[in-house]
Amino acid sequence: MRVLIATVAERTNFLGMVPLAWALRTAGHEVRVASQPRLTDVVADTGLTMVPVGRDHDFWRVMRSHRFFDPLRDSVPPFDLAGLPDEEIAWEPLQSGYRQVVPWWWRMVNEPMLDDLTALCRAWRPDLVIWEPSTFAGAVAAKACGAAHARFLWGVDVFARLRHRYLRLLQARPAGDRADVLAGWLRACAARYGETFSEDLTTGHFTLDCLPDEMRLPGTGVTYVPVRYVPYNGRAVVPAWLRRPPERRRICLTLGTSATERQGGYVLSVQDVLEALDGLDAEIVVTLPDEEQRRLTRVPGNARLVSYVPLHALAPTCSAVIDHGGAGTVLTTLYYGVPQLVIPRPTFDEPLTARQVTREGAARTIPSGQATGERVRAELEALLSDEEVRLGAEHLRRRLLDLPAPNDVVAVLERLAARRTLAG
Repeated sequence: MRVLIATVAERTNFLGMVPLAWALRTAGHEVRVASQPRLTDVVADTGLTMVPVGRDHDFWRVMRSHRFFDPLRDSVPPFDLAGLPDEEIAWEPLQSGYRQVVPWWWRMVNEPMLDDLTALCRAWRPDLVIWEPSTFAGAVAAKACGAAHARFLWGVDVFARLRHRYLRLLQARPAGDRADVLAGWLRACAARYGETFSEDLTTGHFTLDCLPDEMRLPGTGVTYVPVRYVPYNGRAVVPAWLRRPPERRRICLTLGTSATERQGGYVLSVQDVLEALDGLDAEIVVTLPDEEQRRLTRVPGNARLVSYVPLHALAPTCSAVIDHGGAGTVLTTLYYGVPQLVIPRPTFDEPLTARQVTREGAARTIPSGQATGERVRAELEALLSDEEVRLGAEHLRRRLLDLPAPNDVVAVLERLAARRTLAG
């Protein structure tokens, strides 16, 4: 079987798919990764075969230039609606959100790679295309070559949740008011290659999901194929200090690898947090880029600053992790059963991820607008003494490990791809 992994050039969106890609590869299947040129070195470093397609997107450059929203304070419509009950998701804000996000985000990142990716699929003829949820070009290219295709989720499925609600509300609209912005764009994309629109272009023939049932959103209307989350952060080197058992409790403070590069900063002052945690009987390991380290005016004696350390090596040594609610960080921490204090960025799915993991008793959450150094210390001390949270984190760890490993999912993908191919 030939399998193509399709992703826009976003490192964090891609890395979660690597364990499954290698499971397919070691099972004897041909696997290639197609992305924009900027991701070439990231993919090549994983040992997978990279095929650069199209040109790099300008999403983050345009974001910095025009500031459509403040990523440290504003949520992205319509995704701020995803956690609401159906009856509270109204047509007008949902439609307004789609009118913004389709041209502003999805078209901008997908269209630079669409033609080249489709040409690659028609030439190489994959049996299965696996695409991350914002790479709709993967679905279009798969349809253009007759391949089965599936989304690979990297977090809570806000995409399908809102799409499912949107379609229900659309059916109730008057005949003259049924403009479907996402379908209209994808219909035009498919028509370029002689294809017609079908709903699988929005959510795939099926969806690979690494979340346990407890953390899934209701009302998505899609078929999920569970696959165990396997922590993978790319190139990893374990430093000497991390090979030794900690002499006292260890706390990890990590607020996102892309926060300063992509989003202009953190949701709270790292300096304030360090000052508030000064004197706490714990080693505070802070992952902070070198340039951010240089901005600090004082580093308490109980803090260890590192520009990068693989979280899958650090988390098992920790009593707690303070993080921003990014799916990879949250799931890696859960994988090792470590309680979390989540301070989610308001931008996308982080508040919802924080809500899900807190609801299951594995974390405490501080809304970003309420996060101060003093509040972080108070919540952290409460977290460290809360046996229920420790048990909740251990429960979710077991639920994650109950999901089938990537190697066990390969046979499922073989069957699903063959079934779709036979169905035409």
